[in-house]
Amino acid sequence: MPSPAGHPSSVLNRRGFLTTSLAASAGVLAAPAVAVWLPAADAKAQTVPAAFVDDYRTNVATNLTPETNAVVRILDAFAQVWKTGSAWNTGTPLRPEVLRADMRYCARTTARRTDAQAEEAFVYDRQHQSYALIAGLGPLAGLYKSGARAVTSITGAPDGTPAATVNDAVPADAPAGSALGAGAHDSALGKVAELVDTVRGPYASGNPAKYAYQYPRPWRLNEDSEVVDTGRTDAFGFPVYDSPVAVAPQLLRQRGTSATDDGGFPSGHTNAFHLAALAYAYAVPERFQELVTRALELSHTRIVAGMHHTVDVLGGRIMATALAAATLADPANAELKAAARAQALAYFTAHTGTTADTLYAYAHTGSDPYADRDANARAVRPRLTYVLARQGREVEPTVPKGAEVLLETRLPYLSADQRREVLRTTALPSGYVLLDGFEQWGRLNLFAAADGYGAFDTDVTVALDAAAGGFAAADAWRNDIDGSGGLVKRGTGTLTLTGRNRYTGGTVLARGTLVAGCEDALGHGDVRVGAGTLRVAERLRVRGSYAQDAGALEVTLRAGRQAPLTVRQLMVLGGSPVLSLRLDTERPPALGRTLPVLDVPRLCGRFDRIEVNSDGLRAVPVYTAEGLSVRLVQR
Repeated sequence: MPSPAGHPSSVLNRRGFLTTSLAASAGVLAAPAVAVWLPAADAKAQTVPAAFVDDYRTNVATNLTPETNAVVRILDAFAQVWKTGSAWNTGTPLRPEVLRADMRYCARTTARRTDAQAEEAFVYDRQHQSYALIAGLGPLAGLYKSGARAVTSITGAPDGTPAATVNDAVPADAPAGSALGAGAHDSALGKVAELVDTVRGPYASGNPAKYAYQYPRPWRLNEDSEVVDTGRTDAFGFPVYDSPVAVAPQLLRQRGTSATDDGGFPSGHTNAFHLAALAYAYAVPERFQELVTRALELSHTRIVAGMHHTVDVLGGRIMATALAAATLADPANAELKAAARAQALAYFTAHTGTTADTLYAYAHTGSDPYADRDANARAVRPRLTYVLARQGREVEPTVPKGAEVLLETRLPYLSADQRREVLRTTALPSGYVLLDGFEQWGRLNLFAAADGYGAFDTDVTVALDAAAGGFAAADAWRNDIDGSGGLVKRGTGTLTLTGRNRYTGGTVLARGTLVAGCEDALGHGDVRVGAGTLRVAERLRVRGSYAQDAGALEVTLRAGRQAPLTVRQLMVLGGSPVLSLRLDTERPPALGRTLPVLDVPRLCGRFDRIEVNSDGLRAVPVYTAEGLSVRLVQR
């Protein structure tokens, strides 16, 4: 296909970026320049760019170079993969193995696409992206649509190619004042809708980056990323390209007609999906992980549709993560984001009959396609990297400035520095081209970060407040926590650990409740209970020593001969420690039987008091040098 008429030649700017002017097309975004990141001839002449969160408002149509546009800058790693040409169809693969793997993935995905998947891809291509994300709210989705008066006219797809372009619109029978997308700003959830729209505001477009990188859509390329025009047009007058990637039939009329104005990288739909998801997640953190999962799932439909590459989708996620953080961190939006969170909490608790403490449980009941956290994790994992292969040695992640705001409502009991540490310790490994770009926004793994720390590289002190409600009162960390540091639990609230943890710095319970949700929950170090309650959900293995001066150790007794607590080294009981025994309701132990409670190589001291949470029963302790057993008898 020939180059656009009148396309001027390329020049190198003072920092070594390839800059090409483009003429504006009628009715589309003006494109004054195309930029590709190239090594500067004089490294000393370079200046340190501003942090993205401080510079995000430069993402406008007139700024198309990494120097002038913060979004183009954070996507700079794509210039290691693709060299933009003097026209949209003259680019060159710099990492052909990456783009070949990408094209093969896209071709395979569209070849295996079912009719149902094609129709679904049409719906999410045409439906307002903010509306599509509402399903991630699960049991709260219907309440949200009603409260926000959020509507759509795209609820299904035609069997074949529609007669005309299909666009979303407010249905004629919609309630008065209804709005597309996140809903109406004057509704009962208007602040939430306004927050979503603000995050998706005037500086959130992917178009400047599309013009900057000029990477053709997959259906215009062959396996070697070469544009091959067959020289003929289809029944609708569109050029036919010799590509193994097929656009979903329902979307043929929805394709852009001007290739120059229709670049693929980054994916605009993907950007919009993730922007909406992170705005909703800020206001409704009870569904944080599910909304992230939903955004990744919707983004994948862009590949299924044949409209985007895997690298396009990755680029869209990267820019959205940065843009959402920048908008939420902007002091101009401080009042709005706080109002949105407060409004969402008040609305949903009032309409579900819950409290801040019980809303999370309600939000995870009933019919919910994202109810299975492990299934969500399996779906999310491959979509964080797609076809990218790791290369090079591991480099410690650097958390971008302001990124911690994304976890502000999900982990409200942590400081900003602690939330940054959560992001750092749950980040994706280095070595994935595209993800290792400027400020490393692509390495953030928000799904994992919602489950707390990935490692304790230094000692971590956490305090939850039972009176604060919600996550500030009780939370669960589900990651497998590594590291040489330890955990100190303070505050009156409850923290649950469920991962197969390997941290070695020990665990101290100073106050409140700490729940060991699995055998390895407390890592490989020593454990000390100074106050509060250490609750063992099923079994707990302490690989170091165990000491208890006060507070309560709560274990569950069930039929069988296995002790709920095993200590590898010394166990010391001093002061006024309490043992609280709960009886399993499904496999209750028989009266009169002697049941093991503690299995230790050496036990020093005794519990000051042993309680049984069953009326009419008491426990007769049997101490030995190697542990403790009890016999349940009537009072």
